[in-house]
Amino acid sequence: MTFKSWIFLFILAVCTQDLAAQVRLPRLIRDSMILQRDQKIKLWGWASAREKVNIRFNRKVYKTTADKAGNWMVNLPPTKAGGPFEMEIYATNKITLRDILFGDVWFCSGQSNMVHQMNIHDVTYAKDIAAANFPQIRQFWVPTVTNLTGPQADLSTGHWRAAVGDEVRPFSAVAYFFAKKIHEKYAVPVGIINASVGGTPIEAWISEKGFNQFPGLTSRIEKNKDTAYVNDLNRKSASNLKRTTPVDAGLGQKKWFEADYSPKGWRTINVPGYWEDQGLNNLNGVVWYRREIQLPASMAGQAARVFLGRIVDADDLYINGKKVGTTGYQYPQRRYSIPKDVLKAGKNIFIVRVTNTSGKGGFVPDKPYYIFSGADTVGLEGSWQYKVGGVFPPTAGGPGGGINAQNQPAALYNAMVAPGINYAIKGFCWYQGEANTGRADEYEKLLPALIRDWRSNWNLGMLPFLFVQLPGFMDYNYLPAESQWAALREAQLKSLSVPNTEMVVAIDLGEWNDIHPDNKKDVGERLALAAFKSAYKEDIVASGPLFKSATVKGAQIVAEFTSTGGGLTTNDGEPLSEFAIAGANKKFAWAKAIIEGNTVVISSDEVPTPMYIRYAWADNPVNPNLYNKEGLPASPFRTDK
Repeated sequence: MTFKSWIFLFILAVCTQDLAAQVRLPRLIRDSMILQRDQKIKLWGWASAREKVNIRFNRKVYKTTADKAGNWMVNLPPTKAGGPFEMEIYATNKITLRDILFGDVWFCSGQSNMVHQMNIHDVTYAKDIAAANFPQIRQFWVPTVTNLTGPQADLSTGHWRAAVGDEVRPFSAVAYFFAKKIHEKYAVPVGIINASVGGTPIEAWISEKGFNQFPGLTSRIEKNKDTAYVNDLNRKSASNLKRTTPVDAGLGQKKWFEADYSPKGWRTINVPGYWEDQGLNNLNGVVWYRREIQLPASMAGQAARVFLGRIVDADDLYINGKKVGTTGYQYPQRRYSIPKDVLKAGKNIFIVRVTNTSGKGGFVPDKPYYIFSGADTVGLEGSWQYKVGGVFPPTAGGPGGGINAQNQPAALYNAMVAPGINYAIKGFCWYQGEANTGRADEYEKLLPALIRDWRSNWNLGMLPFLFVQLPGFMDYNYLPAESQWAALREAQLKSLSVPNTEMVVAIDLGEWNDIHPDNKKDVGERLALAAFKSAYKEDIVASGPLFKSATVKGAQIVAEFTSTGGGLTTNDGEPLSEFAIAGANKKFAWAKAIIEGNTVVISSDEVPTPMYIRYAWADNPVNPNLYNKEGLPASPFRTDK
């Protein structure tokens, strides 16, 4: 070997050694982060084995040495709210972090109603977005990742962003209004770590050790660690799905969305509306909608937006042969931007390809359907033409069978929660439950298990845990009935027995036709009210009336409540509604209910010997009007379980 070769190898070895020795930080610890005030702060990361790591902060130097695996950690003393600060971390390399604030950090998690961003509700909150100028409110959005094998050490990506201008658009709407209320009241920076994924069950967010009382779930976790087992299930599922996917005639040689397509055999249908209610009985498949829309010359060649309400399940929108929007599942409201070169004066062809896999398909009523540009608005409701492109054949058990990782126990905890448990926080905000309706008895145990698990893993004591009870959703029922959503709300209500928890009642904030109600501001501000009481120790009424006890007195039942505040009342000035009463047979009838002090007296001529009562016990109660005088609604409840 030549002398030059030896020199090259020596330099390569030195460079490789230096590269391996580079001190690294987790994604959460970076520029513009907000650290928890008045608590010891853990800073951690990775370096070479036994490498010395120094941190210079606030005119002091903190020293540590990485262990033999390269892990290191430093504890900073409690720091008052304020900033900005700079921090230097150096070993063989140096990292400088800038614009660091100290304030209150909240870990916000759950499913889609915690995910839903300001941008999704940009019509409702247009003024809030335009006025956003809060550089001390910052969000770290945790990327959606799963891990079936065990906890991850770090996140793959992510940055701290301030609520200023359009930067507020990706903020969780609930978390933003929560943080804004706290920031305005206490004048401290507020950080949001948002780890949320739509459609996910609670068990996906609990760590493996949190399931010590759930042997069935721990068994599933062990099975899922076998990569070969998981891959085989998913392979079989993909094969089955491929076999059952229908051929779509609308995507044949002559595609139905093309500008020169000549329609034949199309029928009339109304938009909005479900096709099952308009002659297409039990059809799961692909249905194409077509309509000629007349637009004024002022819209020609202009950028525009189109609102298509909500569509069940997936859709593709074509205008004049050009695809301008697509959504893969039913829940987001359809708000598509149209480029300048699409629209023309006079006739414009709108085509919507809708795919539905189960239940009713089509366009959800009571949502906005129009196109607008500048001052011009044209409605899209009314008669359209439709044609079926393909039908899903019936399958025994459906096309599934694989493993959706984000629904598996511990999978989201491992990838989205575990990397942050060293990061000091003020408390938790939780908005989830829709994915667990139908399993209320299990949820009654799982929610307290999640609270215990997270508190244990963060190891910061009895951190405040704030959660949102499910709002009203689905069809109104004008007769007393059973309800899975009500049962899930009951399970949430019972979790208030866990110390230092607060529940936001949102029964009045739902929408019958949208699992993602538009009103996120009231949810966030009610969460902030709960925080004022639990985390900031304000002597306030932070909840609506909560059922305490019921006493049978002859032909009446007297219900007592806590959190009555200034007294019980109705929010509409009308008599109390949504109370039902039953005897030993548990056949409920609507009852007369009267407020007497801090109690409600319930009776019915149909039930002379009452034993049980219910309030707002429905998926979507028609008029739950029991409130306290602070303007907060009562939680639904029952006494017959």
